[in-house]
Amino acid sequence: MNDPETGRIVGVVSAAGAAEADRAVTYLVREHARADWPLWARREALAVAAELVRERSTQLANTIAAESSKTIREAHSEVRRTAETLRLSAEAASTLEGRTVPFENSERGAGWVGWYTREPVGIVGAITPFNDPLNLVAHKLGPALLAGNAVVLKPAELTPLSAYALVGILLEAGVPGSHLAVLTGLDAAQALVTDDRVDVISFTGGRRTADKIAGQGRARKLLMELGGNNALIACADADPSEVAAAIVDGAFGVAGQNCLSVQRALIAAPLYDEVTARVVELTASLKVGSKWDPATDLGPMITEQAAASVTTVVADAVAAGAVLRCGGGRVAAFVTPAVLTDVPHDSDLWRHEIFGPVVVLEPWEDTTSAVAAANAADTGLQAGVFTRDIDQALDIADRLRVGAVLINSSSDFRIDAMPFGGFKSSGIGREGITSAVESYSEPKVVAVRRSSSYRG
Repeated sequence: MNDPETGRIVGVVSAAGAAEADRAVTYLVREHARADWPLWARREALAVAAELVRERSTQLANTIAAESSKTIREAHSEVRRTAETLRLSAEAASTLEGRTVPFENSERGAGWVGWYTREPVGIVGAITPFNDPLNLVAHKLGPALLAGNAVVLKPAELTPLSAYALVGILLEAGVPGSHLAVLTGLDAAQALVTDDRVDVISFTGGRRTADKIAGQGRARKLLMELGGNNALIACADADPSEVAAAIVDGAFGVAGQNCLSVQRALIAAPLYDEVTARVVELTASLKVGSKWDPATDLGPMITEQAAASVTTVVADAVAAGAVLRCGGGRVAAFVTPAVLTDVPHDSDLWRHEIFGPVVVLEPWEDTTSAVAAANAADTGLQAGVFTRDIDQALDIADRLRVGAVLINSSSDFRIDAMPFGGFKSSGIGREGITSAVESYSEPKVVAVRRSSSYRG
């Protein structure tokens, strides 16, 4: 793979095919059935892995920055989150505790006693994207391994080195080879999603790929996080400076290649002119440059093709009547962050997730129209709401059809413990450690009918 900033080769991995995928799944099916890896050992392995990630933070951050779009500052932040994700995974062992079944609460349950445990689903196929090449791998592997599953990981073709580094740490920390394999290559991914022995497909990526995955293989559990065209709603009582800073901070991290990015900022009319001016000023001051410079705010996009796609969408919106307030230029894989107003609602820029450094600003006159505009997208991942009126905040939150509403924040916030996912086309199920552990396990009931003839 190549550094998107310079084009130089930063590493080489083998491209696995269908034969390698078959061997990996065959091995895990056989060895997973034989292995004895109790919950306490799974918990300890993940805790050790979290500590190893912390100890090797500089090496891991350098790997992330070398192969991806992230600046070195963003890479260090991701490593810290990865350690926390693994720590939280270890601490989620209590999620796997079972309960008794209340047979006595049913007339038909007389004479029965029983309980249920939470058991691993089996074989998990985990497919991860390029934009968080370490932490999103941890979000797949940590909960799935804690639940006792075997996992075949297929990381993004553009950023596999971070994934291989984390797999190595997990094996060193005590995860047995009977529970973990990693493959790279599109042919391997195709073989994995069509293999009927894979019990769960966990995928983070785009809607088109998700639709293809859903149409292949047998009926089974699917866990999918598919991004969002996220909105921020700023009410008239909000602080314009705070709103503007949140829009800029939320729109342009990782050069806009973030499923939580603010793409549409809906601003109450009395604030609109001031917020727009501040957003343009702040955006124009952002430094676009080398990922390795600690002062850089935006590095390159993941490929020149991705960068060209973003500038094309911006140009199409402008041709349809949108006003480009700043940015939108491209040099190789670098795109200057763009702010647009007056964007037509039938344009791709308004309707679809762009996954680039672009934000749209629009005024609104009443909360009903603001909420309707926010909900108009076919995704529903997260949204931000700025207001000092708690009743208004909760009313808007009730009406937004999204997986999370962040009050007095942009959409670009999550902690790794919270349930994470969305409505509509934003995906299926929830990540976030406890939610994921539950998804990667199933309840198993054991019930005993007492003999009516036994008297002691």
